[in-house]
Amino acid sequence: MIKNLLFAIFCAVSIQSIAQTKLMGFSATNAAKQSDWEKQFDAQLNPKNLDTWMQFITSHPHHVGSPQDKANAEYMRDLYTSWGWQSAIETYQVLFPTPKLRVLELLGANPYKAKLEESTLKEDKTSGQKSEQLPSYNAYSADGDVTSEIVFVNRGTPADYEELDKMGIDVKGKIVIAKYGGSWRGIKPKVAYEHGAIGCIIYSDPADDGYGQGDVYPVGPFRPKDGVQRGSVMDMSVAPGDPLTPFVGATADAKRLDRKDAITLMKIPVLPISYEDALPLLKSLGGAVVPALWRGGLPITYHVGPSADKVHLQLAFNWDLKPVYDVISKMKGSEFPDEWIIRGNHHDGWVNGAADPVSGLVSELEEARSIGELVKKGFKPKRTLIYCAWDGEEPSLLGSTEWVEDHQVELKQKAVAYINSDGNGRGFIGAEGSHTFETFFNEVTNDVMDPQTGMSIKERRYAKTIVDAYEKDPTHKNAAALIGNKYIKLDALGAGSDYSPFNQYLGIASLDLGFGGENNGGEYHSIYDSYDLFTRFKDPGFQYGIALSKTAGRLMMRLANADVLPINFNTFSKTIDGYAAEVKTLLENTRADTELKNKMINENLFDLAKDPKKVYKSPTAKDKVPYLNFSPLDNALVDLKSSADEFQKLYEKATQLSADKLSQLNTVLYKIERSLIYEQGLPRRLWYKHQIYAPGYYTGYGVKTLPGIREGIEERHWKEAQERIEIVSQTLQNYIAEIYKAISLAKQTP
Repeated sequence: MIKNLLFAIFCAVSIQSIAQTKLMGFSATNAAKQSDWEKQFDAQLNPKNLDTWMQFITSHPHHVGSPQDKANAEYMRDLYTSWGWQSAIETYQVLFPTPKLRVLELLGANPYKAKLEESTLKEDKTSGQKSEQLPSYNAYSADGDVTSEIVFVNRGTPADYEELDKMGIDVKGKIVIAKYGGSWRGIKPKVAYEHGAIGCIIYSDPADDGYGQGDVYPVGPFRPKDGVQRGSVMDMSVAPGDPLTPFVGATADAKRLDRKDAITLMKIPVLPISYEDALPLLKSLGGAVVPALWRGGLPITYHVGPSADKVHLQLAFNWDLKPVYDVISKMKGSEFPDEWIIRGNHHDGWVNGAADPVSGLVSELEEARSIGELVKKGFKPKRTLIYCAWDGEEPSLLGSTEWVEDHQVELKQKAVAYINSDGNGRGFIGAEGSHTFETFFNEVTNDVMDPQTGMSIKERRYAKTIVDAYEKDPTHKNAAALIGNKYIKLDALGAGSDYSPFNQYLGIASLDLGFGGENNGGEYHSIYDSYDLFTRFKDPGFQYGIALSKTAGRLMMRLANADVLPINFNTFSKTIDGYAAEVKTLLENTRADTELKNKMINENLFDLAKDPKKVYKSPTAKDKVPYLNFSPLDNALVDLKSSADEFQKLYEKATQLSADKLSQLNTVLYKIERSLIYEQGLPRRLWYKHQIYAPGYYTGYGVKTLPGIREGIEERHWKEAQERIEIVSQTLQNYIAEIYKAISLAKQTP
């Protein structure tokens, strides 16, 4: 009797558990099984492993071509193999320049020769590995030996040059000096060259990541006076990857361009320096005082220049082909081996690279180890899992881009999704990605607990959003409007990490995620991005490393085992509606501003209002802004909303489809992002083919949504903007046709 009662209670609890477990794309029974596996997954995660692996991988500098770079790849391959994965290293040969000569000196009455070196610190055991470290430099700078006056250009963006033009400052034949920040570093020499500059110096201002933000290393995590940010200046907004093998993998026998024909290499010499080395150069500047927003944190009055004395900049590089080692590890799917869920984080660093990238890499490794343990206990991913450790991300997404270009035919057929991470630290979840995954991502954030507060990572992110809105707006209206809305809106994918070739070249739905916000510092791309700094200031105890494993691990496991892939077209439709409204507003604002400014010019107001004792060049009149025809886009958006609504009403019942129909439906769902690809690419950059997301031509990392239309308006290319409206509209109609295929299949439930 008692046994029967206990059995009845057990069955009732089990049924209730199944009824309460609801996961997007899973039947109730499979959702309960999945949740159980996820609990076991969490229980096996061990932060000590992350610590051990970070110590090894960051024990020596591991840039492209270094001995430790190869040793790390072999180390990870062997780890994956020991965990039950099929692991191998795929090698590509890429152009990777390293410096052989760096000279920067101020000439004249107060000469100064830049130190161009970071100090060894007794508190940082790897900072003294001088013979192994790459010196501070910008990869893919041009060789050059130039001498000229210098001009301060703030962040070196197009808007900054417009301000200089008003001040009557011409940089033609000059060397420019720019602050890091405000745009990707490669934009600064690109725009400088377009304005006739012959050299570019980039420095880290202490207001941004030095003593203006907090105590400098080793007391705190911020950049010390001689810390330097290395980094690539390849024109990644045109194309990432090996500059000599665009569109094809850089295999040993690949056909390569002559270096002079590589369009993404910089045309002028570029050098990064510390704020210690920048100070004498900035002191030498004469001319007008800079605008208020241009001023930094150094104890000087910032002037535009030009300098009274000249600066000599001389750079020469070894232009060598170097191997990059991609570690590719596979767990074959039990039911759908030709459907691939791909996970990636890069392993190369500019120096020791603890925060960037190893903090994210060790989380990925622990995910893979835990999944391997689950497989030993009977877990069977239905779809194939592929875990990747990319090499050469820092120079310009070399490893991931070459692998994608090399395997593009197979990836177009088999890749379901790509999940990326990079650096990671204490704080709040952040994510960007394909907006069809937005609902799915929000579901996962409900189920991962924040290690510092015990609440869900979604709740903590919500709290941060409300408090930030409250503190930034004196009226508190924004905060009031956000109360109760815990939904996390995905940011759009720009550039700057290894998702680009998957999403923006091939149209594979992607997510990029990580934690941060409480781990700010100034060690980025310096010798101080070390194990010692990371474990003191960034994520002591690797609590957020484990949180990342839990978050990305759930994304991977659910994508692998979902009955119906977790796609929501409504979130995509709403997002595109918002982007369309933005570009229309941009056009109207441009028209209104042009009309007002032209009127002010005609009435001579700028000349009358200027200070006659200061140099000020009045703006010139611009052509009128035409009206563009957005009706094709409007019609496409109406159709998109209608089709999205119809599919989502059918979504939950789709788990009841026959196995054959379910397989057909999932194929449509995972390939649908491919229809957002336009094979002719974007204007002036054929490599970027996605018509919804792309990095900006003049922002680099920063995203431009509906990029062809938006940049056509911003750059006043009206014919081009209209053409892109037509192209985007047709692209969306292609997408809608795929949704209707999904609708037709989803209706075939019993």
